[in-house]
Amino acid sequence: MSTDTAAEIVAQTTRIVGPILQESALELVDVEFRPSGKRWLLRIFIDKEGGATIADCEQVSRELDRLLDVEEILSHPYVLEVSSPGLTRPLRKKADFERGKGKMCRILTRFAVDGKQEFRGEIIFVAEDEVQIREETDMRRIPLSSITKANLEFEI
Repeated sequence: MSTDTAAEIVAQTTRIVGPILQESALELVDVEFRPSGKRWLLRIFIDKEGGATIADCEQVSRELDRLLDVEEILSHPYVLEVSSPGLTRPLRKKADFERGKGKMCRILTRFAVDGKQEFRGEIIFVAEDEVQIREETDMRRIPLSSITKANLEFEI
């Protein structure tokens, strides 16, 4: 299966799962489709205010599994997994950073910002095109367009 096909499956799954999540006031955090042994893994991350429950994941899994069979977008053997993004949830959109204000995060950038490409700090402020974090005593402004990967960090 090519990357384009995997990307198409992610896009089609995103389209299919949207109405299911909307009915339950759930948010789609991420969709992954990748090889896992002899099968492929279709992993859906969902969330809601206060956190997605096991019951939420089970309900979405049942409904999505049924719709995937009807739509027939997957021709390869696969395993469907629906789960919460957990404590180290990915930060991809401006809204994700907004929700993470006051929390610790780790950010990797495409190019150096203030001479660095990796940052760990508290999310202080989110503007239209950048996020501001506090690393110990330093404040950093990181353009959202330069971020290649960002996650909340587990705090002890």
